[in-house]
Amino acid sequence: MTTSVLDFPSTELSRELAKKYGYDEYIIRRWIGIFGEREAVRLVEAMENVPKYIRVNTIKTGVRGIGERNVIKRLENRGFSLSETEIPYCYEVVEEPYSAGATPECLIGYYYVMDKSSCIPPLALAEEFSEEVTVADFAASPGGKTTMLSQLMEERGVRGSILAIEAQEERIQPLIDNIHRMGARNIAVFKMDAREFPSHGFRVDHVLLDAPCSGEGIIHKDESRKRSRGAKDIEFCSRLQRELVRAAVESVKSGGTVVYSTCSLTPEENEFVIQWAIENLPVRVERIGLPGEEGLTEVAGIEFDESLRFARRYYPHKNRCSGFFVAKLRVLE
Repeated sequence: MTTSVLDFPSTELSRELAKKYGYDEYIIRRWIGIFGEREAVRLVEAMENVPKYIRVNTIKTGVRGIGERNVIKRLENRGFSLSETEIPYCYEVVEEPYSAGATPECLIGYYYVMDKSSCIPPLALAEEFSEEVTVADFAASPGGKTTMLSQLMEERGVRGSILAIEAQEERIQPLIDNIHRMGARNIAVFKMDAREFPSHGFRVDHVLLDAPCSGEGIIHKDESRKRSRGAKDIEFCSRLQRELVRAAVESVKSGGTVVYSTCSLTPEENEFVIQWAIENLPVRVERIGLPGEEGLTEVAGIEFDESLRFARRYYPHKNRCSGFFVAKLRVLE
């Protein structure tokens, strides 16, 4: 599977949507080509108003804490309105009198402001937890998924440790701060390019790889991405993602798993990467027992392995969250 980037012809609709919503027309015409006109229109419209979510942290609110429901009650007493979602520990912030990230409850670690789709990778990996595990988080900062993994270990009585890998110096301190704030006690932080991880002789049970990406799925958080991402960005990210997937697979013991995710909607950073892994690495795609849309098995006449349907996609217009992709790979040898 090559790293070439798909393109599609400009249309009257793509030009109209790009002008109306302030996009580079390149992004819109690709969405039309990949998802179809109707779905693309719905996607563009929904991207303008994606809800905010929080993830309750049971490390601090669990058996000896104030309890999950009491966290919600405290926020409601402050004027917030929240709604339970289909994802464990995750609540939609329906109304907020001020930022949900500025409450005392957030600052002391009772919850983490975290998109619903971002909760999926840790939950998908936790499906594989046994009595004792070692997990490497290959792109850990700022720590939402890392600390959720720690929470899920504690919730399920799993002994083990998490190796939080972060390559960028400026992202290390925010990661450490969030680990402390959330009360996670089984995380060690490493400043390291995750691609170098297997060369140090590390072998772990599982890897969580929330890979650097073009970020098409989080345009609602950063509108500059409407015009600042193009073919070169997608191509660069796709190459980097393959390198990271190879390193992840090489770092996992036989029978372990790699959960791969991006906050991107581009097939080149998602299905293309997983198809490449199937063809070049000793892996197979496993089912994820969580709600979501199936991964793509065909785009623009290019067919992927049928097992790509086991992956999960998340869309603003279908799932009311950031655009996201999650796949689980079983390491075979």
